[in-house]
Amino acid sequence: MRVALFVTCVNDALYPGTGRAVVTLLERLGVEVDFPAGQICCGQPQYNTGYRGAAEPLVRRTATAFAGYDHVVTLSGSCAAMVRGNYPRIGARAKAEGRGAELAEAAASLADRVYELAEFLVDVLGVTDVGAYYPHTVTYHPSCHGLRMLGLGDRPRLLLEAVRGLTLVELPGAAECCGFGGTFSVKNAAVSAAMGEDKAHNALAIGAEVLCGADNSCLMHLAGTLRRQDAPLRTVHLAEILASTEPTASGAAA
Repeated sequence: MRVALFVTCVNDALYPGTGRAVVTLLERLGVEVDFPAGQICCGQPQYNTGYRGAAEPLVRRTATAFAGYDHVVTLSGSCAAMVRGNYPRIGARAKAEGRGAELAEAAASLADRVYELAEFLVDVLGVTDVGAYYPHTVTYHPSCHGLRMLGLGDRPRLLLEAVRGLTLVELPGAAECCGFGGTFSVKNAAVSAAMGEDKAHNALAIGAEVLCGADNSCLMHLAGTLRRQDAPLRTVHLAEILASTEPTASGAAA
C-alpha cells in the first residue's frame, strides 16, 4: 500500500521528529510513504479566524498536492477535521457564490481520503499491535477535534494498550479541552492558561511519566504549562510511542 503523509505545519516547523516517527512506523507495517512536496498549510488558522476567502487558495493547493493518493495520513486530528469537515463547506460556498464547481469537487474528493493516524492504523490497516515497546507510565489526552469532530473514540487507547512495557493510566477529566484551541489561546490567553493548568494538574496527580496526545499543537500548549511548573512530566505524540521498539543487544532501537 502507498500513502501520502500530510505532516501539517506545526509538525513540519516545530516537531519534525514526529513526522519521521510516522514514516518509521508505517514502513515497519509494510506501507510505502510518499511526502508530496506541494503540501502547505491546510488553511485552518484563516478559516477559524473568519478569513474564509483567504482559505480557498490553500484548499485548492492542498487538494492538488494530494491528488492521486487513495489514502492521506495526517498526524493531527485538528487538520484532519479541517479537511474532512470544513473543506466541503468551503467548496460548496464557492460554488454557490458562482466561482465554479472545481473547488467543491476537489475539496470533497480529498475529504473522503484523509485519515488521522490512529484511524488509518485501526480502520484501514486493521491493526492495534504495531510492534511497539515503550516501558513508561503513560496517560492519554484526547484532543477536542479528534474526540468530537472525528470521533476517534477508543482507537488511540487500543493502540497504546497493545504497546509492550507501557502502563496506561486514566487521565481525570480527559474529555475536557486543554485550552489551546489555536487562535483561542491568543485571544483568550488567561482562560487558555487556566485550562492548561487544570489538565497538567490532573496528569501530575496520577503519577504519569508521559502525557501522550495525537496533536502536537495541544501537546505544545501543555508542555509549556508543565515547563513553567518545572513538572516531572513529558509530552510525547502518539506516533513517537508507536514507532518505538525494544533496544537490540547493541543498545539501538530495533
